[in-house]
Amino acid sequence: MLIEKAEVIVTSPDRNFVTLKLTTDSGITGLGDGTLNGRELSVVSYLNDHVVPLLIGRDAHRIEDTWQFLYRSAYWRRGPVTMAAIAAVDVALWDIKAKAAGMPLYQLLGGASRTGILAYGHASGASTDELLDSIRAHQEQGFQAIRVQSGVPGLRAIYGVSAAKTDAAVVEHHYEPAQRAARPVEEDWDTRAYLRHLPTVFEAVRHHFGPELPLLHDGHHRMTPVQAARLGKELEPYDLFWLEDCTPAENQEALRLVRQHTTTPLAIGEVFNSVWDYRQIIAEQLIDYVRSSVTHTGGISHLRKILDFAAQYQIKSGIHGPTDISPVGMAAALHLDLAIHNFGIQEYMPHGERTNRVFEQSFTFTDGYLHPGERPGLGVELDVDQASRYPYQTAYLPFNRLKDGTVHDW
Repeated sequence: MLIEKAEVIVTSPDRNFVTLKLTTDSGITGLGDGTLNGRELSVVSYLNDHVVPLLIGRDAHRIEDTWQFLYRSAYWRRGPVTMAAIAAVDVALWDIKAKAAGMPLYQLLGGASRTGILAYGHASGASTDELLDSIRAHQEQGFQAIRVQSGVPGLRAIYGVSAAKTDAAVVEHHYEPAQRAARPVEEDWDTRAYLRHLPTVFEAVRHHFGPELPLLHDGHHRMTPVQAARLGKELEPYDLFWLEDCTPAENQEALRLVRQHTTTPLAIGEVFNSVWDYRQIIAEQLIDYVRSSVTHTGGISHLRKILDFAAQYQIKSGIHGPTDISPVGMAAALHLDLAIHNFGIQEYMPHGERTNRVFEQSFTFTDGYLHPGERPGLGVELDVDQASRYPYQTAYLPFNRLKDGTVHDW
């Protein structure tokens, strides 16, 4: 079964998405997600100019061989653009193989290891009262685990906090940091103010919702190791499911200091894209959850290898899954979640109505649990006519400055 056609489709129904569609000489099609938030056209060029010409005529069944060819033949390895492009090819080939087998993809990955996939939602509020309302709204939608992000007094705009207000009838799950604008939006930041305020937020949340609700928080790379260690220790009384990206984890040794001072579980790796990014922190057991996405980490083939490596150290999955992952990328994550033994939790932010018209999906969310469905392949199909209605729009993620004007990690 040979690849006969490869198309790179860019559409922007609620945000920009990059989708690779492969068609074989037997007429079977497969989809892969190559979206890189804020840098989408870099992946489009990589695919169109360098990868697509190499795919025509290749055996669609040779997934591992194709992965190794695309990774090694370029010489310049790794990096988010390269790995997102390879991921798009890898997932599309898995989609084709599962369709050819007449099975949902998870069956080819070893079959189901569980009946459902626990997902966490994204509650936020500029104030603690708004946050509490947002948590209630997410619970009403069925979420049984909640990420908590709060505004900080004195700061006007913060990662993870939607500008829109919520009440019990409206769920704030369409928070999208990428702004459709010619230049990135500037936000402000003060780590000391954040560290003073956040423990009071979790105290209030536990007071209102009790000890059973799994709570998560994303530090989004903004702390030094000492600051992260302090926060992890101060949050211990509130029993977090995890503290995510507490430091910029390129400095992997920094996590040793954090680990020495807190037992709060650590989730790391949203911006990682290869097993080499994880080698030290997994082998030294410096983290508890792997946060990479299928889309940004070379696809199902490579992320499976990372998670198998992590399993030897009792480290679990926490696959990245907000709205900068398309429904194609989300479906790929769910099939992997269902099959692996060391599943932890799945991030989930429902897409908007226009995106759901462009991408027809079979996966479901019921009582806090996701399932990829039983349709052969990924269970997602792209409506090309709908996609063509929403052309690419320039969009950037925000960035931070401190009070003195210094650019800081966002």
